[in-house]
Amino acid sequence: MESATHIARAAALLGDPARAAMLWLLIDGRARPAGELAFAANVSAQSASGHLAKLVEAELLHVETQGRHRYYRLSSHAVAHALESLASLAPRPAVRPLPASRGTPESMRYARTCYDHLAGELAVNLLAQAEKKGLVTCNEKAIALTAKGEKAFRQFGMDIDALRSAKRQFACGCLDWSERRFHLGGALGAALLAQLLDRRWLLKVQKTRVLQLTPQGRQGLRETFGLPV
Repeated sequence: MESATHIARAAALLGDPARAAMLWLLIDGRARPAGELAFAANVSAQSASGHLAKLVEAELLHVETQGRHRYYRLSSHAVAHALESLASLAPRPAVRPLPASRGTPESMRYARTCYDHLAGELAVNLLAQAEKKGLVTCNEKAIALTAKGEKAFRQFGMDIDALRSAKRQFACGCLDWSERRFHLGGALGAALLAQLLDRRWLLKVQKTRVLQLTPQGRQGLRETFGLPV
């Protein structure tokens, strides 16, 4: 009986067009702020706040706080699978296309510094590739280095023992504001960026946070991490 109650509750939440539209916008795994979700669902900010609170309470969404901003994403792959199954039975929820992002240079979105580690599309793809190759495991913000990954990063010139003993978090996921997915932060992320700069695979663009990927960097990332760049 309890399972039936949970199913009915989830179905009731998904049955609202605005909530369905918000959830469907998040199907790609990215995290998005309430304003974007409200726009996509064509509801007011106040209405969106109420919908999002219900979805978080029901554990269909997870909210991530990054500085002053709050980002929402699907809480699990199970939620995504449920949405895709429902989409196969009925037309997809109507979602207003988000306006194109303006004012942020493409170079800034591709590769930049985030404090002392790499951010942007390149950083997000690099972490995803490291997980795919079994170098790290990722669970929410928690990132752990595997035995295979420890060997690979040592060969890359990183002092893993020193990084573990540093007075800061060894490795963590940092939510990327442009990609809305996690990139690698912590001592491990900082050391990785330092290596990329030392090898001149990345170059700093003067007076900006932008990083430029060099031809040798493209080749090196392909050969070392299998990253398609």
